[in-house]
Amino acid sequence: MNKNHHYKNIKVIGFDADDTLWVNETYFRETEHTFAKLLSRFETPNNIEQELFRMEMQNLKTYGYGIKGFVLSMVESAIEVSNYKVTSQEIEQILLFGKNMIEHPVELLEGVYETLQALEHQFKLILITKGDLLDQERKLEKSGLTHYFHHIEILSEKNEENYSNLLNQLSVKPSEFLMVGNSLKSDVLPLINIKSNAVHVPFHTTWIHEHVGEEDMNGAEYLIINKLNELIDYLIAP
Repeated sequence: MNKNHHYKNIKVIGFDADDTLWVNETYFRETEHTFAKLLSRFETPNNIEQELFRMEMQNLKTYGYGIKGFVLSMVESAIEVSNYKVTSQEIEQILLFGKNMIEHPVELLEGVYETLQALEHQFKLILITKGDLLDQERKLEKSGLTHYFHHIEILSEKNEENYSNLLNQLSVKPSEFLMVGNSLKSDVLPLINIKSNAVHVPFHTTWIHEHVGEEDMNGAEYLIINKLNELIDYLIAP
């Protein structure tokens, strides 16, 4: 059986953006460590990072995903960890951390151009990401990848309901859709649960909020590839 036999009905391919097409989580973790060092006179770095994650989860429904919410959570964490002793200069430094993240160049991952170029003429490609609207639009523009995608969707959350609504909006059957991304929680499980298809491309760093256990996978069937360009062999016949 050919590698691409399983995907012979696929007409539309959705790509996650952060840590699938370009580097993202690495910059959050680097900033998190720098933030912990900045406040190390108040608490140990490990406890500071744990407090920051707790604050992010507490604020997720209010701020959503993205750099701006991350920065606001850092500010709130700094106030709590320091017992209101954090200085205005330190708050200013935290704000600068966020601006540096926003202004950081977009670093495409290996095989992105090759993959999109190989697939764009045989499939309809769409981008499905979540996070801050302005930040995601900025990264997409800087990436130079916009012209590969027929549709771009920036969701507040990647769940079964939102995926189903999007496919209905685009008149795409779940069986004809394939989602490609680095997160089991956001890019794989919701698609399996709506009887669609998914490919997991693991990234070396994953936000703890996106982690799932084996029990959550519940025997779900999906393809795992190490690099994005491996997708070509599964979708295009030799």
